[in-house]
Amino acid sequence: MKRLFTLLAAALLAFSAHAEPLAFGLFGDTPYNRWERTHLPDLIAAMDAESLAFVVHIGDIKSGASACSDEALQDIQAVFQISRHPLVYVPGDNDWTDCHRKSNGRYDPLERLGKLRLWFFPDDFALGRRPLKLERQSRDPAFARYRENVRWEAGGALFVGLNVPGSDNNFHGTRRGGGPVPEFIERSAANRTWLAEAFAFARSRRLAGILIAMQGNPGFHAANAGKPSPGYRDFLIQLREQTRAFPGQVVLVHGDTHLHRIDQPMADPDTGETVRNFTRVETFGSPFFGWIRGQVDAADPQVFSFSPRVWTPPPQAY
Repeated sequence: MKRLFTLLAAALLAFSAHAEPLAFGLFGDTPYNRWERTHLPDLIAAMDAESLAFVVHIGDIKSGASACSDEALQDIQAVFQISRHPLVYVPGDNDWTDCHRKSNGRYDPLERLGKLRLWFFPDDFALGRRPLKLERQSRDPAFARYRENVRWEAGGALFVGLNVPGSDNNFHGTRRGGGPVPEFIERSAANRTWLAEAFAFARSRRLAGILIAMQGNPGFHAANAGKPSPGYRDFLIQLREQTRAFPGQVVLVHGDTHLHRIDQPMADPDTGETVRNFTRVETFGSPFFGWIRGQVDAADPQVFSFSPRVWTPPPQAY
């Protein structure tokens, strides 16, 4: 079986090696405060100064204690639009699930999610000044609401955006306990379908890798210890099964816990061994300010590589 897997991976790389390597940017969990909001255009300008195919913000465009007002959300949408590169955004918990908090203005989370869909995902293109056509799950009438779930092919790999936020993936909604709320159940069904379709598409196209972007930290170490969070349990099972069956490399990019890291935390439940074709990348998060430069090269057996870029103001900015 291992020999067959190796041969399949080699064939996949040979098929997709014609794709030109390209670079992209990753950032998220920012801005959380006035300083970060002031310098958000500078951070975007730093990415603009490099040759990137696109950039991805993995959610949380405000802190968990600040207002979820129309003005706050539209302000960040306007800043995203100044990006020279196409900018793909996936929602975070601070952007909608936690908006019911008193400090956030006691908004209805589902109403806020509706506004995000209206303002950040108005058509089939990414934000930013250079166009990037995206395929949205909402093209399927059965999942017409889920405009935030996207995918696009680039550099011999598939890039996928999912609405899987922090706060346990909105498992409990605004309640303090009990079973899953209807919103979680319905969105999870959409996410399961979108993820399965993404892997099927990548296999059919013989793509060298898949990168999945979402906001919530699904808790790999707790899951490996047999104590998965209920909001992420089924997602992690599906992700592991799909990854083990995929001959290329799989990357999950998330934020949520504000600890930049690049590791391989997925374990085989039968043997406890590390799943070697899976990598987790967590972006910088407030109070750490920066971005990650990624590269995809289908001719490289690892397919993806990453380098952190911490941003600090130039001397004249003080």
